[in-house]
Amino acid sequence: MASDQERAVRIVAVLESAYPRAVTALSHRGAFQLLVAVVLSARTTDAQVNKVTPDLFRLYPTAQAMAQADPADLEKLVRHLGLFRVKARHLVEMSRELVRRYGGEVPGERAALESLPGVGHKTAGVVLGVFFGKPTLPVDTHVFRVIHRLGLSRAADPARVEEELCRIVPPESRMALHHRLIDHGRTVCLGRSPRCGDCRLARLCAYPAGNREGSGG
Repeated sequence: MASDQERAVRIVAVLESAYPRAVTALSHRGAFQLLVAVVLSARTTDAQVNKVTPDLFRLYPTAQAMAQADPADLEKLVRHLGLFRVKARHLVEMSRELVRRYGGEVPGERAALESLPGVGHKTAGVVLGVFFGKPTLPVDTHVFRVIHRLGLSRAADPARVEEELCRIVPPESRMALHHRLIDHGRTVCLGRSPRCGDCRLARLCAYPAGNREGSGG
């Protein structure tokens, strides 16, 4: 039986072939806008975030501009997103901290990012990987679901799942794998009705055979 590392290598190769151009779906220009978009994406789809960020970034394109905003004004712009009041408050607080501590620039270190209001482990990992090119492998709901079905981790904590994946996935493959797992989770390995009959990873998957029957399409 193949080891997890051997299966991971094969999974990386299959996903690379299936999703060769996978990148973040969040529209942004620069590190600050990416950070804002990722904060907004919590419990919300990227497509929904992309509907509100054009107006948001037109009015508040930089940390300096957003630091001057009234959270109530931001609420109006992001009101169609989940947890919009909390997110609006965090964005203003985060922007003020960026201006106060980093001159409005987004830091490229995990500890510094995670010290900002509203920025957790996954958000920091996405910014570090996408913008700064760090070998992160952030675990969102899609990555978590697909990895568990593949049997590469059984951990209940996303940060623990990331830690386990980083032991078996080489640094140069991690961020691309993150994007490809998301694409796979959105299009094939769906939450309620996975399309196992259409899945290129079926032979490498630990998802129970009984759950796969009749689930294609």
